[in-house]
Amino acid sequence: MVSRNVFSDIALIAILVAVQVFLLNRITLFGKYIPVLYPVFVMFYPFFRNNFHFLALSFILGLSVDAFLGTWGINALATTTIAYFRMLIFRTSTDTSTDFFSFQSLQWLQFVVFILTSIFIHQLIVQYVEFFKPERFFEILLNVVFTSLISFIFIIAYALAFKIKQKI
Repeated sequence: MVSRNVFSDIALIAILVAVQVFLLNRITLFGKYIPVLYPVFVMFYPFFRNNFHFLALSFILGLSVDAFLGTWGINALATTTIAYFRMLIFRTSTDTSTDFFSFQSLQWLQFVVFILTSIFIHQLIVQYVEFFKPERFFEILLNVVFTSLISFIFIIAYALAFKIKQKI
């Protein structure tokens, strides 16, 4: 189990915001797709910690990204939404019915489905709130799919680099 407290969580948020804003937002793949890494905080946050702190930290994470990008709360909305529904996303993507679960007990396919579902929902909220027009429905959906897949690659690299599946 990874020992974490509020101060280490805030430090991780600061690092993720800095990486997202100063590095990843400068990378544009295929001319319009920007990888997103900061939702890993929400995805890999320990399950049985204080939910109020978790939701507050998720909101702060999204709001911090919004402050740098000038997106007026869109990332805060998306990050807080996936934080609020994380347990539901985890249970449906892994078909878990018990009250005790961990990433170590997951098969890789379940782990991948959890990450893909979380990042897809996050990107769906961000893209549709920011760019929604009825005539651009399929263009935005295509953008969500490609951004989610590109972000998935970065998140898997993060998980492998920090051995997330073994630690949490």
